[in-house]
Amino acid sequence: MRIEAYNQVQQLYQAKRTGKAQNAKAASQTDRVQISSFGKDIQIAKAAVASAPDIREELTAPIKARIQDGTYGVSNESFADKLMKKYEEMR
Repeated sequence: MRIEAYNQVQQLYQAKRTGKAQNAKAASQTDRVQISSFGKDIQIAKAAVASAPDIREELTAPIKARIQDGTYGVSNESFADKLMKKYEEMR
C-alpha cells in the first residue's frame, strides 16, 4: 500500500468529521422546547396536588376524638355488608 493513498483517505475522513461537528453545533443552536397550554395546566394541577395535605384533618379529627372517647362504634352487620359489596365490585 502506498503512503500517499493512506494520507488521502485519512484527509477524507477528517473532512467528514469536521462537517458532522459543525452540523451538530448548528442543529443544537436551533433546538427549542415549547410547552402547550394543556401541559402548563397539568403542571399547575400537579403543584396543587403536591401542596395539598395527604390527610384532611377536618374530617379525621372528629372520628379520632370519638375513638379516643370510646363512643365510636361500628356495627358488625354494617361492616360485613360493606365488605361484601366491595368484594362483589372487585369480581
